[in-house]
Amino acid sequence: MPGTGSGQHAVTLLVREQCHLCDEALAAVREVCAELDVPWTTEDVDADPEQRAEYGDRVPVVLVDGAEHGYWKVEPDRLRAALSR
Repeated sequence: MPGTGSGQHAVTLLVREQCHLCDEALAAVREVCAELDVPWTTEDVDADPEQRAEYGDRVPVVLVDGAEHGYWKVEPDRLRAALSR
């Protein structure tokens, strides 16, 4: 699922199974990252106790270059702006 671009940014989407907001965020991240040719990955917060403790109540979480960009809902225009810098 990750993009294959060689841009300077990278996106990580923190998700969990059976999360409808995660499904919506996944679609938005996929679209924006494909449009801008930015590589992206997903990680299951429940697979890592530290991530679950830190992000568990705020999933989905978007990380841009390892820093928290947003949670619960992806704002495509805001994500595009962050990735275009």
